[in-house]
Amino acid sequence: MSTATRTDTQSPALHVADSHDLIRVHGARVNNLKDVSIEIPKRRLTVFTGVSGSGKSSLVFGTIAAESQRLINETYSAFVQGFMPTLARPEVDVLDGLTTAIIVDQQRMGADARSTVGTATDANAMLRILFSRLGKPHIGSPKAFAFNVPSVRASGAITVDRGAGSKAVKKTFSVTGGMCPRCEGRGTVSDIDLTQLYDDSKSLNEGALTIPGYSMDGWYGRIFGGSGFFDPDKPIRKFTKKELHDLLHKEPTKIKVDGINLTYEGLIPKIQKSMLSKDIDALQPHIRAFVERATTFTTCPECDGTRLSEGARSSRIGGINIADACAMQISDLAAWVRGLDEPSVAPLLATLRQTLDSFVEIGLGYLSLDRPSGTLSGGEAQRVKMIRHLGSSLTDTTYVFDEPTTGLHPHDIQRMNGLLLRLRDKGNTVLVVEHKPETIAIADHVVDLGPGAGTAGGTVCFEGTVEGLRAGGTVTGRHFDDRASLKEKVRTPTGALEIRGADSHNLRDVDVDIPLGVLVVVTGVAGSGKSSLVHGSLGQRSGAAGEGVVSIDQGAIRGSRRSNPATYTGLLDPIRKAFAKTNGVKPALFSANSEGACPSCNGAGVLYTDLAMMAGVATTCEECEGKRFQAAVLDYHLGGRDISEVLAMSVTEAEKFFGEGEAKTPAAHRILARLADVGLGYLTIGQPLTTLSGGERQRLKLATHMAEKGGVYVLDEPTTGLHLADVEQLLGLLDRLVDSGKSVIVVEHHQAVMAHADWIIDLGPGAGHDGGRIVFEGTPTDLVAARSTLTGEHLAAYVGT
Repeated sequence: MSTATRTDTQSPALHVADSHDLIRVHGARVNNLKDVSIEIPKRRLTVFTGVSGSGKSSLVFGTIAAESQRLINETYSAFVQGFMPTLARPEVDVLDGLTTAIIVDQQRMGADARSTVGTATDANAMLRILFSRLGKPHIGSPKAFAFNVPSVRASGAITVDRGAGSKAVKKTFSVTGGMCPRCEGRGTVSDIDLTQLYDDSKSLNEGALTIPGYSMDGWYGRIFGGSGFFDPDKPIRKFTKKELHDLLHKEPTKIKVDGINLTYEGLIPKIQKSMLSKDIDALQPHIRAFVERATTFTTCPECDGTRLSEGARSSRIGGINIADACAMQISDLAAWVRGLDEPSVAPLLATLRQTLDSFVEIGLGYLSLDRPSGTLSGGEAQRVKMIRHLGSSLTDTTYVFDEPTTGLHPHDIQRMNGLLLRLRDKGNTVLVVEHKPETIAIADHVVDLGPGAGTAGGTVCFEGTVEGLRAGGTVTGRHFDDRASLKEKVRTPTGALEIRGADSHNLRDVDVDIPLGVLVVVTGVAGSGKSSLVHGSLGQRSGAAGEGVVSIDQGAIRGSRRSNPATYTGLLDPIRKAFAKTNGVKPALFSANSEGACPSCNGAGVLYTDLAMMAGVATTCEECEGKRFQAAVLDYHLGGRDISEVLAMSVTEAEKFFGEGEAKTPAAHRILARLADVGLGYLTIGQPLTTLSGGERQRLKLATHMAEKGGVYVLDEPTTGLHLADVEQLLGLLDRLVDSGKSVIVVEHHQAVMAHADWIIDLGPGAGHDGGRIVFEGTPTDLVAARSTLTGEHLAAYVGT
């Protein structure tokens, strides 16, 4: 092998191809951006910061990343584009110098019952190949180890054309799959409690069925009444064995009712298909409540929850089968794979080791490959998506991250910073939306948006280095070095919530008394068992203390572009009633989703034109001018404003409007006051939910739950998506909740919240099987003084003691 030797000693002039070292954005107007123009250096780490709702995501995700993805999609053929999501061109004058964007966001991974950490990454596929090659006894191809592939056998005659004629040939084939036949690869089997389906003392016509949507007035009533399989006027307890079987278990059967061809099917197979086979988290709340009441999910007795057939479990490598490997903590599995030395599959082993080591390196070594992907938190899901990019050979791409430090202990943030810098050092452009000062500090370039949120934001307040940000007078610059101080005096508990023998997930028979009437912070490194303790154990124990527990997690808000803060919080109901009462008309007129909707756009305010494989175009409805209501509805006024003007108000404006004068509506004012309390005073009450940032959505949830009659509030990382300046306001809100007699328990990593706590419960010392124990209980001052845990060390460094 020879290498060419350079003979020229003079450095050549800059090639024109090397001059494109900036991403230029001019005139961006997505969501609340106000003609933003910036230049972002390529192959550097740029952090975008600013208060929640200032336009960071609109600029990074809605403008730069969206246009990059759209341009890549346009390189495919029209046929392929027809199968891809269509993306509209962002509202921007010039976007120049874009590179391929890889978006690593916090969208939760699909909560499909068949999706696990192993199937979501390539780890499971590689393990299946490994066992199909090395497993003893050999049972088949990689499909034989896949819990999503059933075993299939078929035989029959096929016609083969040969020469001038054709000949019937008998064929048989079989596919050996790894799916457990009893639970169909789900790991759990469900039994149905018949008492939750019907009241057997009533007849069908008397409303015996208690399944949501199964009323005798609709289609189901017509099918049951006209089937002829049983008497709808006879109480169910008097049904014969055959009649009860037909009601509950009958196979789909064609019937004719009033001259219409219909299909009758027993209740159990029908609800199995329509409700039980779907992901429970995706169901509507009332159907989910019914499913939880009516079904009991137990571990499959045949596969013991492994999802795999007996054959797949029988094949082993060194005494370990594939179910054992997937159930191992990933850090242990990585060690086991490193111990395998088999030249025939050396390249596969090297790739598998690299993938598993990436899990450990990114701080997810405590997971197992059989963990359902729907149970991962937003931060964990984002880090799982990062796995496939860490070993990538791609360079000169743009990586876009949405708060990668979410759910990370200060100890883990340093590791995450190292990964971001590694991606940059490979020659990539890294764009990060972030609030944590530890991550902002490593940036090569900082873009600070603001100055406020919503309509008060959308402009670039600062562009430059971290030192320049510190010296600048922006909100971020002023709060950059803020450090909360420890409380001099903590509150006295009014009681305690006892948890005994908590053992869900990695908890090790934990006994703890959670003080009531104070602010309690549960902390510890990611994967130490915080959520298992608080959500898993507290929900079960709440009845013992006679307190209602209100749990506010980070689950996404479900809502379409027709949903807004007014509909989500129930604020629209009192507003509609107030308009109806003042004008003497029906409340339904004041709903853009009901009778008051503009007939031209059906109350959407915009008309969508589908352009096949190209992005659809949304144009403002000419008839209602985007107001969403019929012209006649806008003639009705309350306090001098029509309904569209009220929905265009900010929360602060509306709170004043409904608090006094002719429009005084106490019910609406109460909800608006709660929205203002959680720092959403700048939001427009008619703004679509789809345009809200992650932090805004969680605070909207908090405002909604504050009305509930709970005595104990459980919050899951409420500082997610909050700017340094907003954390102060959140602490004030938590104090007000505690002072009003509530008990507040917060799962949190933010040191400012820890310092503000009355009591800290620290789990650890590590993650996964190295965690699950309580390593400290006491006041923040004692934790800092002891410095006996990772949290104690980081909190001491934070408060500067």
